[in-house]
Amino acid sequence: MNIDSPAALRQLYAAPGERAVKKQISFLDPHCRRFIALSPFFVLATSNSAHQMDASPRGGEPGFVQVTESGDLLIPDAPGNNRLDSFENILATGQVGLLFLIPGFDETLRINGRAVLSLAAADIAACTTERRAPKLVVRVTVEAAYLHCAKAFMRSKLWDPAALVDRAALPTIGQMIADQAGGLSVAPETREEMLRRYAPDL
Repeated sequence: MNIDSPAALRQLYAAPGERAVKKQISFLDPHCRRFIALSPFFVLATSNSAHQMDASPRGGEPGFVQVTESGDLLIPDAPGNNRLDSFENILATGQVGLLFLIPGFDETLRINGRAVLSLAAADIAACTTERRAPKLVVRVTVEAAYLHCAKAFMRSKLWDPAALVDRAALPTIGQMIADQAGGLSVAPETREEMLRRYAPDL
């Protein structure tokens, strides 16, 4: 038996509290802006027109995502695997969901909004660093923003050093991809060799 309606779902749960409802705002207030300025990492969620979902990790120096005076977000492109799943989804639907994290913080910042792939000179300039200029910038107009409670991170103990998993618990990423791709030829690579290979794109 599966849940098949909002009414059936709601029968299992109490109504959300006033705080949970009212904490959602439609703009970036000073607290949201400060959170983004401190964040070196977020997850970008997108969907294509067939509602097939994608979630992509994005990282950089704290504050690599810029906030314009009007409150839009500017997300610079960075070298990746060139699949372009997120970008193609943005072209298809123009919608994104973002989840910002700060190392050591159990709270997260969730943002939903409309997105475009911008080549505007001002947007590119705002996201250009000494290391590189992005090929494009994802410009997000915020529709909803709210700070998410700490329970998931507290349950997971994500930042607790005692909870760290030894990297040897899994094979190298190269070996796992080779296995998943049906024998794709991947040369053995240590973590140190991988870091050297990634270095030009970091």
